[in-house]
Amino acid sequence: MAQDSAHDISHIQRVVKQAKCLAIKEDADIKIVSTAAWLHDLVNYAKDDPNRAQASFHSASEAEPLLKELGFAAPEVSAIQHAIVTHSFSAQVTPRTLEAKIVQDADRLDALGAIGVARCMMVGGRLNRSLYELIDPFCQEREPNDLLYTIDHFYKKLLNLESTFQTLSGRQEAQRRSQFMRSFLDQLALEIRD
Repeated sequence: MAQDSAHDISHIQRVVKQAKCLAIKEDADIKIVSTAAWLHDLVNYAKDDPNRAQASFHSASEAEPLLKELGFAAPEVSAIQHAIVTHSFSAQVTPRTLEAKIVQDADRLDALGAIGVARCMMVGGRLNRSLYELIDPFCQEREPNDLLYTIDHFYKKLLNLESTFQTLSGRQEAQRRSQFMRSFLDQLALEIRD
């Protein structure tokens, strides 16, 4: 279950919707993709939890008995579990199947664009992080530190996600959403300028 509002049921629903859309565009097995997307955050740890990198492995383990009870065949269970494990940025596991690539792309798309900005702010607020560093808010002359500053997360991770997309359809949408985020940062710079 979700531990924070950035990983609630609406996040799951958006990932499922996006995963189905990508599966159709990429001609993937929609049953595997949509099931993995529904279960990808079955176990979720807060961003500052030391077990964070294990969440997708735990989700895949928790999904197995449920999938078997629902009548999924062993190869389907394995494919769904692989997609669940590899969706996670923190786990750093490379997807081997088209379906796993799609679930990873769909989850990463939810970290970009307007929803990505909103989710980043929600997490930063929950973790009581400052919005930005006063002297160099856009990390022009320092390394980003997203443990202290919410805006630094854009530079530490979010704006780098675009290059990690596995499918053509995912990459195209990631580019569009990343451009929105750069525009947001441009506007923020105008608003906080001395």
